[in-house]
Amino acid sequence: MAAVTYAGGTIFAFTYGGIALGRIPGLRLDRAGIALLGAALMIAFGVLTPEEAYRAIDLDTIALLLGMMIVVAHLRLSGFFRLVSGWAVTHAHSPPVLLCAVTLTTGLLSAFLVNDAVCLVLAPLVIEVTKRLRRNPVPYLLAVAMGSNVGSVATITGNPQNMIIGTISRISYTAFAAALAPVALVGLMLVMGLIAVLNWPEFGEKKRLGLISAPARIHKPQMMKALAVTLGVIIAFFSGVPVTKAAIVGAALLLVTRQVKPGKVYREIDGPLLLMFAALFVVVAGAEKALLSPEIIAQAHALQLGNAYVLTGLTALLSNLVSNVPAVLVLKPFVQGLSDPQHLWLVIAMASTLAGNLTLVGSVANLIVAERARAEGIAIGFWTYFRVGAPLTLMTLALGAWWLSRG
Repeated sequence: MAAVTYAGGTIFAFTYGGIALGRIPGLRLDRAGIALLGAALMIAFGVLTPEEAYRAIDLDTIALLLGMMIVVAHLRLSGFFRLVSGWAVTHAHSPPVLLCAVTLTTGLLSAFLVNDAVCLVLAPLVIEVTKRLRRNPVPYLLAVAMGSNVGSVATITGNPQNMIIGTISRISYTAFAAALAPVALVGLMLVMGLIAVLNWPEFGEKKRLGLISAPARIHKPQMMKALAVTLGVIIAFFSGVPVTKAAIVGAALLLVTRQVKPGKVYREIDGPLLLMFAALFVVVAGAEKALLSPEIIAQAHALQLGNAYVLTGLTALLSNLVSNVPAVLVLKPFVQGLSDPQHLWLVIAMASTLAGNLTLVGSVANLIVAERARAEGIAIGFWTYFRVGAPLTLMTLALGAWWLSRG
């Protein structure tokens, strides 16, 4: 038994350490590969049987994420994102209005669709528009990254960690949105305010921008179908249909088409992310079996995790150490034994998402924007991001903790 405990603890530490670093020195392993290796070692060293490992994988979460990836893929391939975002940013007639358009468009799209995908589409468009207007693109790219993180806190389908929390906690889509959409709305106001104040040379001058048009390459019939199915899925979410069922049925309906080759859709699916999710479920289950005795859980409860402020701080810290998805999974066994776990899951969803704005490497959305900017010769440095991200994170976390502690 001691050997199993030692093995489980070592594998867990190795896996989460590798995920925190993003790699294993000397090896070409990414986060997905590290998680898979950790899961395989849990089985190889007898911490879990293969059957226990299979049962540990939450297929609802995997199916929900897969379904939303397919839905987003069809919207993206049809040109929907470019059409909507292009209209918003090209009809802004001054720098402050352009900032508001970028932030609100990003936040709204990220509230219902996976925020990483929104950043993939919006970042290149913002770069194109700001270059044509001869404006500094960096503040507007910060708005894309930070707005996507804040906006995605509003619903279960806004980001991957919310999807995990939604399937684990069984919180309804409507209840989740009612609790966290106000935080997202005020947070978006803070994004616009802080970026404007801390980049005053860009937004302080009263200058009218010229009207430009960004050509939107769209496939109208496919877009109409994708929009109809997406709206149907969202209506199903709010109507109480299980989110996994609604998402996967909608995705399957979109695959029935004569217009889009399946290969194009499959290339939009983030296979490594799905693999990492499945493997992390196994790693966490192994650590829970090997390490978490009733005494350890009782000691963890003594940290007052039921307090919204304490849980917010702990979640934010873990999210910046090992990333938000691993942080959510590691908190799972400690939350389940507390009173009102659904409320605590809302706190974790809020904190793990908003904590992503602290640094440039705090979320995948940030990295996507930074990478798209770098490819166009635009540098977003650590300090450039941090001077806005740090106060924004502290303010939104305090806001969220206060909002959720009122009940």
